[in-house]
Amino acid sequence: MPPKVKVSKDDIVEAAFTIVRKDGIDAMNARAIASALNCSTQPIFSNFGSIDELRIAVVERTDRFFHELLRTEIEREEYPPYKATGMAYIKFAKDEKELFKLLYMRDRTDEVTDGTSKVDELIGPIVRDATGLGREDAALFHLEVWAYVHGIATMFATGFLDMDMGLVSRMMTDSYQGLRKQHGLD
Repeated sequence: MPPKVKVSKDDIVEAAFTIVRKDGIDAMNARAIASALNCSTQPIFSNFGSIDELRIAVVERTDRFFHELLRTEIEREEYPPYKATGMAYIKFAKDEKELFKLLYMRDRTDEVTDGTSKVDELIGPIVRDATGLGREDAALFHLEVWAYVHGIATMFATGFLDMDMGLVSRMMTDSYQGLRKQHGLD
């Protein structure tokens, strides 16, 4: 009898992540994952109590992936840090449509959160440094900018729009400068 193939929890999450990245969250199921791993579905359900539990692990894996991209974009120093976060977000939507949809275009009605995110923790200080605004005003400024950025990103992710990233950069600068004036910063 050949030895049993050991399939780790990480292997399962990576296989599911790859499926979602290519075909979207609706393509992620036990059979597809088992096929990608060349195993039965048994290891999947031995490691995860349900597909929903695995889905949460894939969301967490996707979140880590996005934050790696975000940090890389900031460290490249092509743009000021605050603008780099917006550009990274839009680039993520453009290049990783299905992962973007999973993180930022899913129904969150039943999700329980504390109201903050890793992005908020990272962005808050950057916004305050970029604008000199206090915490509350910086939060409003960021919400206004992010509504604009998310709109562009959503158009990329849904295939509604495809434009040059140079034009996106210019549009973001225009919006940012307009909001600075609106907030009395110029």
